[in-house]
Amino acid sequence: QVQLVESGGGLVQAGGSLRLSCAASGRTFDSYAMGWFRPAPGKVRAFVAAISWSGGSTSYADSVKGRFTISRDNAKSTVYLQMDGLRPEDTAVYYCAARRSGNDYYTYPDEYGYWGQGTQVTVSS
Repeated sequence: QVQLVESGGGLVQAGGSLRLSCAASGRTFDSYAMGWFRPAPGKVRAFVAAISWSGGSTSYADSVKGRFTISRDNAKSTVYLQMDGLRPEDTAVYYCAARRSGNDYYTYPDEYGYWGQGTQVTVSS
């Protein structure tokens, strides 16, 4: 069992940066693959980025590739999403997700069993 709490959202101008954090409870964080999702037209939860439990493998949606960076600190039981070059279309509630796994990443929301409450990101033009 793991509980997730996101933070770091806010209001930023286009071109700016934010870093989201997702703090996990529990003592086995380093056995969980992690992901970030946001709503999109026609999708309740659209894939943004994912990372394996070791941090050695990552994946990004095409829309954020080169602008967002996912990372994790297993000692702090925290996963991060560094968002640079933000655009108005990045405005959304961002959700952190976790699943027990081998050393791989996962890009579909149905593959995750645990979700945070979300943090709002608003990008003004």
